[in-house]
Amino acid sequence: MIKKLLLVLGALVVLAAGVMVAKIGPRNIIGMIRYDQRRAGDLKVGDRAPDALLVSLAGRREVPLLAARTKPLVLVFGSFT
Repeated sequence: MIKKLLLVLGALVVLAAGVMVAKIGPRNIIGMIRYDQRRAGDLKVGDRAPDALLVSLAGRREVPLLAARTKPLVLVFGSFT
């Protein structure tokens, strides 16, 4: 009896996981497992941005973020795929 109950419970868990993957999408599930490594930062409003290397629009060279302080700069975070 307990084996049947565990088997049914396991089947329900597998079914629920399958529905979640179908609804959210396998790529999003893999991305959430692989890349979700957030941590709380200590930056406050008005703090300077930490220096980072930015790729130029031509894609040929890297420009330090602090080198662009004299001109307006727009950073776009996202995926273009």
